[in-house]
Amino acid sequence: MERHQVAIYLAALAAGALVGWLAPAAGPALEPAINPVLAALLYVTFLQVPAAELGRSLRDARFISAALVVNFVVVPLVVAAMFAFFPAGQALRLGMLLVLLAPCVDYVIVFSGLAGGSSQRLLAATPLLLLAQMILLPGFLFLFLGPDLADVVRIGPFLEAFLVLIAVPLALAWLTQAWAARHATGRRFADGAGTAMVPLMAATLATVVASQTLKLHSGLGPVASVAPFYVVFLVVMAFAGLGVARLFRVDTPAARAIVFTGATRNSLVVLPLALALPDEFAVAPVVVVTQTLVEVVGMVCYVRLVPRLVRG
Repeated sequence: MERHQVAIYLAALAAGALVGWLAPAAGPALEPAINPVLAALLYVTFLQVPAAELGRSLRDARFISAALVVNFVVVPLVVAAMFAFFPAGQALRLGMLLVLLAPCVDYVIVFSGLAGGSSQRLLAATPLLLLAQMILLPGFLFLFLGPDLADVVRIGPFLEAFLVLIAVPLALAWLTQAWAARHATGRRFADGAGTAMVPLMAATLATVVASQTLKLHSGLGPVASVAPFYVVFLVVMAFAGLGVARLFRVDTPAARAIVFTGATRNSLVVLPLALALPDEFAVAPVVVVTQTLVEVVGMVCYVRLVPRLVRG
C-alpha cells in the first residue's frame, strides 16, 4: 500500500465523491466522523517516531525557524498579495483565508517523505505548527476581514481541535511507545497500528469528500471561482519555500520538507471550524473542501517536481 499510496488516495477521493453523489443522506451522517478518523490518522502518524526522537528533532533550530517563517511570515504575505483579487463575498473570503493561512499537519508528512523530504523533522514540528496557527489565525483573520468577525470566529473550536487532533493522539502515541518498550503485546500492537496509516488517510479523504459532495455540487460557482487561486498558491509557494530553505541553509531533505510545509494547507483540520460557522457562512466548508481536491492533485505533481527543484 505504501508503494501505491498516491493512487489509493486518489481512488479514495473518487470513492468519497461517488458515495456522496449516490447516497445524499450519507453526507450529514458522515460529518461527525471527520474528527475521529482524523484523530486516528494523527495517532498512527505520531506513533512512527519515538518521543525521544521528537525531542531531538525539535532542537533543530534552523529547520524549525524555517518552517515557522515560511508558514507565518511568507504565506501571509503571499495571501495578502492575492487577497485583493479574491472573489467577492465575506463567506467565500473567510473560507479561503481559513484554509490558506493554516499549515498542514497530516498528509504533508506522507507526501514530503515520498519526495525525499525530512518527514521526521516535519513530524516533530507538527504540534508547534498547530499551536502557532491556533494562536495566530484569529489575528490574521481580523487583519484581513476586520472586527466584524469577532462574533463569528471564536477560540473555542481552535482549542478543541488542538486537544482532539494533537494533544490526545500525541499522548496516546507516547503511551503506546512506552507499552511497546516493555511488553511484546505492546510491540505487536504498535507494529499493527503503524500499518494502518495509508488506510486511515484514505478513509479520512473519502469521509471528507463524501460528507461534502452535495455542497460541492450545489456550490459549483464558488468552486470555480476559488480553485484558480489554490493553483496559483501552489505554484508560488514552491519557489517561495525554496527561497526560505536557501535563506536558512538547511540540507536537501529539510529543504524539500520546507517546500511542502509552505505549500500544503490544513484543510482537513480547519473543515470542522468552517462547519461550525453560522448558516450565512455555509459556503465556507465548500471552499475548504475545494482546496483539498486541488491540493491532493497538486501534491501528486509536487512529489515528482520538488526533487528536481531541490536537488540533492
